[in-house]
Amino acid sequence: MTEQKSSANFLTVGEVSRRSGVAVSALHFYESKNLISSIRTQGNQRRYARDMLRRIALIKAAQSLGISLADITAILAAFPLTDKISAKDIDQMVRKWSVMLDARIAGLTKLRNHLDKCIGCGCLSRTDCPLVNPSDCLSKKGRGAVVLS
Repeated sequence: MTEQKSSANFLTVGEVSRRSGVAVSALHFYESKNLISSIRTQGNQRRYARDMLRRIALIKAAQSLGISLADITAILAAFPLTDKISAKDIDQMVRKWSVMLDARIAGLTKLRNHLDKCIGCGCLSRTDCPLVNPSDCLSKKGRGAVVLS
């Protein structure tokens, strides 16, 4: 890679960090998770294509909405690291994330609406908890507390 090409089309890890507001260590972590990619110079220094800034912005936006890194990774996996993410791609991601957020909001609303019944009720031994033990489904797993997922 020539120095002219590097400075024109690629950014150093420090430049990406400054422009994105993401710590260098986080950029390395994102790269280890295949969320972003870099190339290496002859001196083994990372260089990021400018379009990686868009991917990083999407990651940060999704995280700020409470979307897990695992869910972000799953959605971004559909978009190869070598391709630029288009406005159409972003619309597709937003629709998927909206569905996830709507489900999370519905779950939180259900929790809020039943919270007064939950505080200190001993759900794991009750048959009437609509949140964690509907129809006493946990009784099939044996006596005592069980891990809920």
